[in-house]
Amino acid sequence: MPLCHGKDLEGQCLDGARGVPYTEKKREMKIDLHIHSKEGSDGHWSLAEIFAEGAEKRRINLISITDHDSISAQGQAIELAKAYGMMYITGVELNVTFSHPAHKGGKAVSLDCLGYQFDIDNTRLVKKLDALRDYRKRRATLILENLNRAFAEQGLPAFTAADLDAIEAGVDGAIGRPHIATYMVNKGIVSDQQEAFDRYLVACDVPKMPLSLQEASELIRGAGGKLILAHPNDPNGTSLVSLTSAVQDQLQIIHDAMMAYIDGVECWHSRHDVGTIVAYETFARSAGLIISGGSDCHQHPVLMGEVDVPDYVGEHFLKGVHAAMRGAP
Repeated sequence: MPLCHGKDLEGQCLDGARGVPYTEKKREMKIDLHIHSKEGSDGHWSLAEIFAEGAEKRRINLISITDHDSISAQGQAIELAKAYGMMYITGVELNVTFSHPAHKGGKAVSLDCLGYQFDIDNTRLVKKLDALRDYRKRRATLILENLNRAFAEQGLPAFTAADLDAIEAGVDGAIGRPHIATYMVNKGIVSDQQEAFDRYLVACDVPKMPLSLQEASELIRGAGGKLILAHPNDPNGTSLVSLTSAVQDQLQIIHDAMMAYIDGVECWHSRHDVGTIVAYETFARSAGLIISGGSDCHQHPVLMGEVDVPDYVGEHFLKGVHAAMRGAP
C-alpha cells in the first residue's frame, strides 16, 4: 500500500512524487502544452525540428506551440501535427499587467497567461497580436538606446541601426530581449545570455505594451478559447512570486481577483516543485478550473515531454473539442 501524502478535496490520496491522486496516475498519453518555436518567438528550434523530435524521439501525443504574443506559427504547427499523427491544440503565451491592493502597495507586475483552443483567424485577436508585435520592435529600439547609455559609461562602442537590423534578421517571430542577449554574446560583449541579462538587460529594460488580465481574457474567450494562468509559482519567471512567494497567498490572490478572467492554471511546469503541484492541483479542483501542464521548452535545453503531465490534463482539453479550431465565434 503506497504512503498517502495528503488528500485532495475528494478524499483521494495524493502521490507525493507527482502531486496527483493515485487513481489518476495513468500515463498513456505524453503531453506538453507549453513549447516555444523559432518561427513564433524565442525558441531555438524550428517547428519542423520540434515536431520531428517530439513525435519520433519523445513520443509526445498531445502538443501545443505557445509562442510569446504570436500565433504566426499556428497554421504550420497544425499541419505538422497532422503529418506526425499528433493531437494539437492552438496556443499562445500572453504577458499581462496585474496588480493586487494587498501586495506591493498595489503596484502592477507582469504575469504570463496561456491561451488555448482559440480560432487562429479571429480578427480581433490577430489585430491585437499584430499591435503587440509592432510594439516589441519599438521596445527593442528603446532597449538598445538604454544599452548605448550603459556602453558609453564603460567605453564600449554603441549599437547602431545596423545592429538592430542584424538582430531582427535573426528573429523569425516576435522580437524580445533573448534575441538581443544572443546578439550580445555573438558580438563578444558578454559570455552568455545570463550575463547579458544580469549586467545589462534587466537594468536597461523597457516595459512591454500593457495588456490587462481582463483584456487578455476577453481576447482569448472572444476567439473561442480558454485562458490559463501560466507557471504561477515559477521562481525565475513572470509569476505570482513577484507579489508573494507564499503559495497559499498566491492561491488567495487567484481566488480574490482572477476567477472572473481565467479558465484554469498551469499546475505542471518544469520549475514547479512537488509542493506547488499538489497545492495548485487541489485548488484548481476545488475551484472548478482546468488544469494544464507543460515544459515551457525553448530548446535550450531541450525539455519537451519531460514534465510528467497526467492523462486527465489532456482529457480536459480534448473532451468534445477538435484541436484545430477555425471559424469560432
